[in-house]
Amino acid sequence: MEITRRHVLSLLSATGLAAVLPVPAAAAAGAPDPAAPGRLLANTVALFAGTAESNARPETAAKLAAVSDAAVKHLKALDEAGEGELFAGLPLGTSDANLNTTFRQLYEIALATRTPGLGPLPGHPDRAAVRRRVIDALVLLHDRWYGDQSKGYYGNWFNWEIGISTGATATLVLLAGELAEQRPELTATYIASMDTYLRNGKDGDVDLDSRFHTGANLADITTNRLLQGALTGGTEGEARIRKALEDQLTVYATVDPYHLRHGVTDGHYADGSFIQHHSVAYTGSYGKALLTRVVQTLKVLAGTGYADTDALVPVVDRWVADGFAPLIFEGWMMEAVKGRAVSRTGGGYADTAAVAEAVTDLSAYAKGERAAALRSYVKHLHTASHDAPDPAAFVSPLTVVRYADLLADDSVPAADLNPPERSSAFNAMDRTVHRRPGYAFALARSSDRISKYEYMSGENLLPWFQGDGSHYLYLAGQDQAESYGVDYFTAVSPYGLAGVTAPVERRRSVPELYGKPYYDNPGHPLNFTPSSESQNTYVYFPRGTNGHSGGAVLGAYGTAAMVQSDDVAYAERDRLPDDFTVYRNASATKSWFLLDDEIVVLAAGVGDRAGRAVTTTVDARTAAPGDRVDLTGAEADGSPWAGTGTARLRWLRYANATRGTAVGYAFLSPSAASAPPVSVALETVTRSRRVVRTANPDTPVTRQVFDASFRQEPGARALALAYALVPHATEGALRAYGDGPLTVLANTPRLQAVRHRGLGFVGANSFTPGGHSVAGLRLDGPASVLVRRTGGGDRSVNRVTVAASDPTMGRDRVGVLLRGRRLSPVSADPGVRCRSVPGGTLLHFPTRHAYGRTFTVTLRDG
Repeated sequence: MEITRRHVLSLLSATGLAAVLPVPAAAAAGAPDPAAPGRLLANTVALFAGTAESNARPETAAKLAAVSDAAVKHLKALDEAGEGELFAGLPLGTSDANLNTTFRQLYEIALATRTPGLGPLPGHPDRAAVRRRVIDALVLLHDRWYGDQSKGYYGNWFNWEIGISTGATATLVLLAGELAEQRPELTATYIASMDTYLRNGKDGDVDLDSRFHTGANLADITTNRLLQGALTGGTEGEARIRKALEDQLTVYATVDPYHLRHGVTDGHYADGSFIQHHSVAYTGSYGKALLTRVVQTLKVLAGTGYADTDALVPVVDRWVADGFAPLIFEGWMMEAVKGRAVSRTGGGYADTAAVAEAVTDLSAYAKGERAAALRSYVKHLHTASHDAPDPAAFVSPLTVVRYADLLADDSVPAADLNPPERSSAFNAMDRTVHRRPGYAFALARSSDRISKYEYMSGENLLPWFQGDGSHYLYLAGQDQAESYGVDYFTAVSPYGLAGVTAPVERRRSVPELYGKPYYDNPGHPLNFTPSSESQNTYVYFPRGTNGHSGGAVLGAYGTAAMVQSDDVAYAERDRLPDDFTVYRNASATKSWFLLDDEIVVLAAGVGDRAGRAVTTTVDARTAAPGDRVDLTGAEADGSPWAGTGTARLRWLRYANATRGTAVGYAFLSPSAASAPPVSVALETVTRSRRVVRTANPDTPVTRQVFDASFRQEPGARALALAYALVPHATEGALRAYGDGPLTVLANTPRLQAVRHRGLGFVGANSFTPGGHSVAGLRLDGPASVLVRRTGGGDRSVNRVTVAASDPTMGRDRVGVLLRGRRLSPVSADPGVRCRSVPGGTLLHFPTRHAYGRTFTVTLRDG
């Protein structure tokens, strides 16, 4: 059997595809291997239900109990269903979400009947009878609420092309034997309907040119089709399996933004970034789902001969090491990469549990040192987390057992995949993460490439500034759920998120504006419907309108830079309907310099072109209502300060005495007279979690909210601001900043730069064309540049290391002149050029098509 190559992307050449999807001898002779589909289905049942051996282990008892409890609960709802329902409380016919839930609950009932070692279901001792009920329910669902294509496909496309198909397909797999005996036509009937509901596909199949069939969504669709092929069997089933695998292989390809295939920007990038929905930083939600799905596919394919999975494991391993690990701090998934999921109640520990589950299984397929590193990382996630993963929530009992064995293995040390000190520039998704043993700092930026936020389906209702330089400062040894998660977004004002510069105004959520969770105007030339491109562009995840957002890394140090901009809806307001509401942003040019003990923030041109009042929030932190929070500091003239209010401050310290945590803020104004006033507030806030997500329970959240901010009155001149965030700061350490190692060298909308004397460090971000001179450097045009000098006074060992990147993603090269004596290269990244010129050493960094990558060169005297 020939393999088509029409969908192969950059990861795999035609030769590479043949290596991953070898043609079995039987298939080459024209007949499929009759045993392979059966093995694939058996693997799938074992994945979902476990085996007699796994389920006999005591570690799976909680998992099995959860399976039983869910089935009993759903059977009760099945018994109590009213007219127009299959399960009580889930009326069908107009709600696609209810139909999706109905199929999922049928799957969970079927799962209980196929789970080895699970005793009789309370009140339902006859498993065969329960299976017949599920099959009868499948028939009824198809006849009344699913099979009629003219009545289906209302609401969210995802439910029709992915959600419902996932539940239905899994149920068909679990009950394949009974269906063959009792309703042999039903499986084919369902598969035909699922094909037809792939309306964003082509001819009932995946369409790689469709904007819907990408990334995690594509992995879900192709996994369903893989299982459907095994259920179909024969030559037709074999063709479906191989086509599904061929399509799924495209998600392993590293996205090349300069040579997009099928126009797809979704997926993993060379710098570890992950994007879904075309422009949303999404490692912590859709990226997590993709990781789960591809690892499950490895398990399903084991022993079938359909694919050489060994070729794929290193790709997934790299996702974990470079994409996920930097974003997980002490078991908590960072908010900056979760899109609208930040408004959900699950939290960062639950997100990481899914990663731990996937990595547990991935470690069984990896080889040698990489397998050992992955096993150690799983144990690290367990031991470092304040809320360790709960194996009862894992999908597979097989994983529960593997996880238990790994944790019990004394030869496996707990070890993070991250070094203790790491700075990661995820420039492809406008995110920066900086880690030290006592803290982690995550920064969310935006640009004309990456969305400012994601809102959708009533989730993340107040999102407007989440990509405008908002930051998250995680302190070691703490329960991060006490500081962040949904309660942070519930309690903290959306205009006062940490790090944000925002105009003082009241904005309204999409449901408040339009009375529904989207803007509805199909008659307009831009065709605003729930899933239209215009809805995505202007409502769900609008991009910014300035291209300057990036940064550089030098060893474990880093910098980031961003020009804050209006979103695309405001910029293109003349194209939009008259009743479409747009919001104008405030203005700011910002840099962050990521060091050991501090994160230095510079902001210039801070203000508003429309003359509105503006607030720039230095930091916002939350605490439990009973925690003792102390606020101390010093005014610019050195006199002591305590409590709340407004003053010109030299430094400020937030200390939660109950938790034993502290964060300091050193204000780096050149003089007391020029120091802008800082407003310090601490208030107790109570709000419902439903404020940020319509589907959240109406649960009141009470938090103490601290914020320090700069406030500009309407019509005020633009400000320049400079300060350092100092995790775990003592009052003594903050006093020392008055004559300490930090110097602000430049802070304008053209150039921002700092020096740290103790580190021999200079960092600079330039924002405009032309030359920019500072501290013995001359930068040519927009650039992010870091310089570190080591070796002290001994010229024989003196070294100068320079790192540079293009924060605009569009320059062919970045030039940096180091003034002074002649330097010669010791080592350099490929393409970096170094030559002596009158007055110094000229460096050229090859940034063409580098997409924000940092280039580094080390030089010495001579």
